[in-house]
Amino acid sequence: MARIVVLGGGESGVGAALLAKKQGDDVFLSDGGELKKKYRDVLSHNEIKFEEGKHSEELIFNASEVVKSPGIPDHVPLVKALSKRGIPVISEIEYGARYSKARFVAISGSNGKTTTTLLTYHILKAAGVKVGVAGNIGKSLAAQVAEGDPFDWYVLEVSSFQLDGMFDFKADIAILLNIIEDHLDRYDYDVKKYARSKMRIAQNQDENCWFIYCLDDPITQKISEEFELKGRKAPFTLNETELKNSDIEMYSASANDTHLTINPNQNPLIMTIQELALQGKHNLYNSMASGIAARIMEVRKDVIRECLTDFQNIEHRLEHVNTVYGMNFINDSKATNVNSTWYALESMSTPTVWIAGGVDKGNNYESIKNMVAKKVKAIICLGKDNSKLIEAFGDMVTIMEVENMRDAVYHAYKAGEKGDAILLSPACASFDLFQDYEDRGRQFKEAVRNL
Repeated sequence: MARIVVLGGGESGVGAALLAKKQGDDVFLSDGGELKKKYRDVLSHNEIKFEEGKHSEELIFNASEVVKSPGIPDHVPLVKALSKRGIPVISEIEYGARYSKARFVAISGSNGKTTTTLLTYHILKAAGVKVGVAGNIGKSLAAQVAEGDPFDWYVLEVSSFQLDGMFDFKADIAILLNIIEDHLDRYDYDVKKYARSKMRIAQNQDENCWFIYCLDDPITQKISEEFELKGRKAPFTLNETELKNSDIEMYSASANDTHLTINPNQNPLIMTIQELALQGKHNLYNSMASGIAARIMEVRKDVIRECLTDFQNIEHRLEHVNTVYGMNFINDSKATNVNSTWYALESMSTPTVWIAGGVDKGNNYESIKNMVAKKVKAIICLGKDNSKLIEAFGDMVTIMEVENMRDAVYHAYKAGEKGDAILLSPACASFDLFQDYEDRGRQFKEAVRNL
């Protein structure tokens, strides 16, 4: 009987504990904070030992293996001590996949992960595939495996934090959307370390696997040179000529100002940009990646076409909230980095009042200055420390600082006029003023509805 210790009592941690219990192992869960009632109840009902508000070393250091929440950094003293003792520390997805008979589509990238994961799931489900979705979405993989592992395939959204704890996991189809400077506080502010973590999505692939990647992403192109990629390559791009010069075996996708094409060189699926449910340059990439994965799995073109047309995006991602006095209020609270906000601004077709700010993650705003100059008429700063935003844009547009979402929405409304867009796209994490990005987005929507 193995001794499995789970660090973190959120969705992934409790799922791992349930799976360990099912495997007949001695399992203990430790959370340094306070557990949510629903998770506390699940652990108690299943007679799983746990603690909260502390980490008792004497109950942790006797582990055969530790399953760690992705929210716990590798550099904290407890994790370092485990590594020093030679105790393996893995992620919940690594643990769940170990006991699953399913195959995996794994999706990562600095931006677009959730949208692409849900779009791919939407297509595969419509095609009749017995498919589940897990990772950073919904019920954890480990919990679903513990409940009986009912699927032939899982579509997984995986972050760099999860990939850092994945060693034997193999993605049958790996999708790497992009790599930009994000979460650098977890990687010593070194983008190369972050990029290497992202590339772990392709580890363990063989010649029967597929690696879907963005041909336009410079960091992906550069970092991939360090790795011996054994999976077959399937690129997507907004530059059709690039495909002709790339190492294409069978599958690819391209798009221009008018059309999206999947497999341009072999039985192509061609759609107009206007047909797509997801609009904006960034969503072209997401649609191409999902389309390639579906074609690899031999989904019919008519099914893919229909799904790319009728897909509904997730809450907090360029979500239209309401039109008030002719102004369009848009909730993009999930934009927690600069690159994601760039894409949001790029999709704005009218003058924009931009609500930004929160916990800085090593942001460099230089990349969006031109976009701000073209699109933004005023900035409402919502955060405890707005110094970097003010320094970056203070001489370009009018900036106002506020302390809560109600004031942010009110002053954005006052700064706008009929025909403008009011865009919440923070480019920062939310934890200074909100529980999470979802809380931030819902407070925004409530404030808009109360105007």
